[in-house]
Amino acid sequence: MDKYELVKPIEKFAPPETQEEWDCSGWIVDDKNISDIKKVMLALTINDDIVSQARKNNCDMIIAHHPLFEVPIEYKDIQMYCAHTNLDKAQGGTTDTLIEALNLDVKFFETDEFTRYLELQSKIDLKTLLKKVKKVSENARYVNSNRKKTILKIAVCAGSGSEFIKNAEQKNYDVFITGDIKYHTADSSNIILIDLGHFESEKPIVKKLAQIIKNNEVEIIYAKQNSPFNHI
Repeated sequence: MDKYELVKPIEKFAPPETQEEWDCSGWIVDDKNISDIKKVMLALTINDDIVSQARKNNCDMIIAHHPLFEVPIEYKDIQMYCAHTNLDKAQGGTTDTLIEALNLDVKFFETDEFTRYLELQSKIDLKTLLKKVKKVSENARYVNSNRKKTILKIAVCAGSGSEFIKNAEQKNYDVFITGDIKYHTADSSNIILIDLGHFESEKPIVKKLAQIIKNNEVEIIYAKQNSPFNHI
């Protein structure tokens, strides 16, 4: 299949022009002499291991969420395409797939930048929410300095969303769910914070990418990828 036709559904779902100015979503490796794609590897992040997996599986192309800002010369034998902040912003994108994975009973939601602000159909206790979180991330941790026990309003931002915590506080939300929360951010929070881990919060998007590009002309392979962190 023509590689440019292959990524058209992604670009319709998450238009590249909506990415942040600093981002480099789109074609990371685009050899104009290679256009026919038979096998694609999907991954969250491209690194040496993922490129090695793609070669071992005879993949012609890698499609990933996180872009490479510098491409090693030895990577340039495989076509690479990434959808990053444009996929974060898209309806049904990175944060929405996380919300689906959390299996929350949502009454309504609104969007502000990268964050989804949810109101549940009815209040749930914190223990119930944490059980849902645990199913998504075994490595999740939380902060509850106010010892709040019931939850109605939840803000969610997949990936690194710490910069939006203050917005959730100002909107009087009960909980903010994201990844990569730093110590001082957690220590000063006035609301419940749940840190899933960056990898864990975004890994559901890989299967969503498969749904977006699904066709009978290209074989899709999922990369074997885990969080880079090991737990003692």
